[in-house]
Amino acid sequence: MIKIIVDSASDVEKDEAEQLGIYLIPMKVRFGDEEFSDGIDLTHKEFFDKLIESAELPQTSQVNEYAWEESFGELTADGSEVIAITISSKLSGTYSSAVKAAKKFGGKVHVVDSIEACIGERILLQYALRLIGEGKTAAEIVKELNDKKNKIQLLAVLGTLKYLRKGGRISSVAAIAGELLSIKPVISIVKGEIKLVGKAMGSKKSNNLLNQLVEKCGGIDFDMPYALAYSGLSGDYLQKYLQDSEQLWKGKTENIPSYMIGSTIGTHIGPNAIAVAFFAK
Repeated sequence: MIKIIVDSASDVEKDEAEQLGIYLIPMKVRFGDEEFSDGIDLTHKEFFDKLIESAELPQTSQVNEYAWEESFGELTADGSEVIAITISSKLSGTYSSAVKAAKKFGGKVHVVDSIEACIGERILLQYALRLIGEGKTAAEIVKELNDKKNKIQLLAVLGTLKYLRKGGRISSVAAIAGELLSIKPVISIVKGEIKLVGKAMGSKKSNNLLNQLVEKCGGIDFDMPYALAYSGLSGDYLQKYLQDSEQLWKGKTENIPSYMIGSTIGTHIGPNAIAVAFFAK
């Protein structure tokens, strides 16, 4: 039997993990003196409720080697092989901790660096589930995931610069100027790292820029998993984006899956962001 475990940077929550038949290992999120397990005892909605009310940014921490070892021990106890899919090794030490823990299980545990996060990591997980359904071996699945992960494109329009400023990732002057001009940055994960790939004034222009970048990547492979996501308590920006991006989907798919972004990425981007992830053609 092959079991899959994924960290909560994939934005999978406990209930969904159970529905998918996978295992979830949570990042930790700390608001002041309160610590939570992301996606386990802190839902994405609860996280944004707290984030919006909080004067300070919460702190997030990686999954450590001990937590991985404990999970791998439980999952391999019946002789199963395990595939662990993690957030990009360039964004967190979670992958490194998983690799160290996996060495103690005699080749029964395989660790895949998604080189992604959020829905980029999620669609790689969905592809892994498809490969299990096709009867592939663990070694074949790991090879296929490592081959295909470089085709994943994750693009996002941020609704605010405030949280990047709070986290020290941009200057206060740049953030205030950007907010006054309604500048919306477009970011992507490139070779495992978050990069600014464009900016536009207002939601309409930023949505159009996002569409242009999707096309520039070679377009969406609709035979592979794809997804949209939003951050915050309202999906209004996502609905607006769906209207502005109709040409990407019309006649190609009836179903556009969408999800709520959780704390690992939500801490840094704040509410009112939208993201699209897909395998490029």
